[in-house]
Amino acid sequence: MERQAGHVRARLCRHRRGAGRHHAKHRRHLLEAGYAWAASSYSKNYYDVRAGVEDTNALALAFVQIAAQNRRPLAPPSRVYIVGHSMGGHIAAAAVDQETLDTANNKVRYHGAVPMCGVMGDTELFDYFAAYQLAAQQYAGRPATAWPVANWAEIGPAVRDALFTTFPSATTAQGDKVKAIVQNLTGGARPMFDQGFAGPVQNTVWGTFGGDGTINGILNRNGVSTANFVYQLDGDPALSAEETTLNDTILRARADPEANRLRRDGLRWIPKANARINVPVVTLHTLGDMYVPFSMQQIYKRRADAQGTAQWLVQRAIRGVSHCDFTVAEQTAAFDAMVQWEQGGPRPGGDDVLDAATVARPDYGCRFTNNTVSADDSPAVAQGRPQIAAALPCPAS
Repeated sequence: MERQAGHVRARLCRHRRGAGRHHAKHRRHLLEAGYAWAASSYSKNYYDVRAGVEDTNALALAFVQIAAQNRRPLAPPSRVYIVGHSMGGHIAAAAVDQETLDTANNKVRYHGAVPMCGVMGDTELFDYFAAYQLAAQQYAGRPATAWPVANWAEIGPAVRDALFTTFPSATTAQGDKVKAIVQNLTGGARPMFDQGFAGPVQNTVWGTFGGDGTINGILNRNGVSTANFVYQLDGDPALSAEETTLNDTILRARADPEANRLRRDGLRWIPKANARINVPVVTLHTLGDMYVPFSMQQIYKRRADAQGTAQWLVQRAIRGVSHCDFTVAEQTAAFDAMVQWEQGGPRPGGDDVLDAATVARPDYGCRFTNNTVSADDSPAVAQGRPQIAAALPCPAS
């Protein structure tokens, strides 16, 4: 490992407030290992990944100068790595993508990336929110007749009450069907799904419903599509009569093809994570995450397979039930594995995210889950992860 290396941290949250929440989690590890470390807020709020990539790249380009101005002279780094959580994971994945290298105004060639709980499917995350909402309406007896759904604020409480006796932990018979659909939308049968579906992150997911497809105004036209979703109530790819009827009758959101087109003035409004990569990328994702679901990893892996770049990608499943609830130990292991790989070491271990039978195994995610907590872990992780491990232990080998 070369110590004269730089580490740039993509911002973590949807908006500026609380951006340091994940930063501190493994910062100590990086500093003690001799890395120069930098993190920044962004010039724009909300889900502005374009601003996030440009501002993070600008920070990387200015880092040595900033250090000198603060009387901390540093030699230019021989390696620059990027790490991010959630939206920051989207930024980290996009930052090493060839499309970004071709179109960004601030150009940085990172030597490796570790996107954690990242929006690796970029705009397909918002497609998932819409698909979930439309399925919920369908089974609540309030099927959508137009997209966007203009009256969601009016009908939303009735939709929820039709599907849950206690939100989000107890479902009705119709809610059971929506739960099955959501399981398939978010990555298929897998450990931790039931706990994640019944968890508080559902409030955040339902809070996205009723949008107009512009992603809080980042786009000026509807960029959300559910046209290609196949809704399923079980794990059998063959469609039952009920599934066929559902897919034939449910309203399909259709994106304006110009909503997120390539631009001549820099990145797309929502940059793509196309998996057009030629540097090591190691990802982490919790299995129970409903907000940025495990299916993001499956989408990204399919893209890497299609691009012929899967040799640069390692993915790790973590047995957590919330959004980004990694231990510091899991994060530092992923970062160190990426660096050792990039420095000429062996390709690190990872998980198969596409084989449905593998993902559904009771021990899936056990290999890279480390429930050891430290003083640097957040109180929620320090309390929650041992409880999860006790309630849902990995099967004895």
